[in-house]
Amino acid sequence: MSRPTVRVLTLLELLQSGGVRTVAELADRLGVDGRTVRRYVDQLIDLDVPVEAVRGRYGGYRLAPGYRLPPLMLSDDEALAVLLGLVAGRRGGLTTADTASETAAAKIRRVLPERLARRLDTVLESLAFTASPGQFAIPDAEVLLTVADAARHRRPLSIRYTDRDGRRSERPLHAYGIVSHSGRWYVTGTDPEIGEDRTFRLDRIVAARTLPGSFEAPAGLDPAQRVLSGFATAEYRYAVTLRIHGTVDQIRARLPASVASVEEIAPTARVDPGIERWLRVELRAETLDWLPPVLASLDRQFVIERPDELRNLVITLADRLASGARQA
Repeated sequence: MSRPTVRVLTLLELLQSGGVRTVAELADRLGVDGRTVRRYVDQLIDLDVPVEAVRGRYGGYRLAPGYRLPPLMLSDDEALAVLLGLVAGRRGGLTTADTASETAAAKIRRVLPERLARRLDTVLESLAFTASPGQFAIPDAEVLLTVADAARHRRPLSIRYTDRDGRRSERPLHAYGIVSHSGRWYVTGTDPEIGEDRTFRLDRIVAARTLPGSFEAPAGLDPAQRVLSGFATAEYRYAVTLRIHGTVDQIRARLPASVASVEEIAPTARVDPGIERWLRVELRAETLDWLPPVLASLDRQFVIERPDELRNLVITLADRLASGARQA
């Protein structure tokens, strides 16, 4: 490949990285003068690559939105990053179709230079995961894009939803954001008809359409924290209340925000978070058998306020551990 051709392709790669590139910057990166840069730009335009000239003190060139996608150019590190990201995303549920990540990876893999393809194969053959791939429910791509656009531009939605019991409904939603958690996609927001906060699984939304109008999101909104708090307070069979003597970090190591809420029993000003104190922990659970071992692993003083069933399970576990320790 001739040097001018290499420079034209390098120019395209620089423009694809985004933003406005000045003539001086491009000339320096390509090792040519400004007149040659303009000639290379003309060659890209002749190839129907939508290069746009920007006038003014900080003017230069940028890629303009066009009906044709310019050739995608990736460096070695970028190609490896994309392919490894596809592998990790597929295992973590971050995909919108059963085969989308596989076909995308195959397309990139097919056009890789042999040297880079061998490097990638070496990485994939030596890569091991500590957890097996999960089987995740995948959201519809059109639903995902519609909900994301509505959340960003604060536009009301109408969604058709199927709950975990198979009941179908159509309802309005003011979507605040999309959250990926443990291999699933969620949208959190407010139902304006009843004025309540709601969180929905995206894979259970059959269809979504944007409605006229707009809305204001609450100040200081954190969609991820809203989803985690919703998990911790969801309606399950048992409501558990504990008092645990320790620090928030010690408790969170075993009972994360998606499982339990933690608050001070008697809040005071300027409490050092590293100082151990009595904290109230509340959570909801469908079963309780997993909780006694978790409390034991905390190795902190605790008091069970409710339910009585949990007290009995903890006593049973303590007796079993004591019996095992006394055996010769």
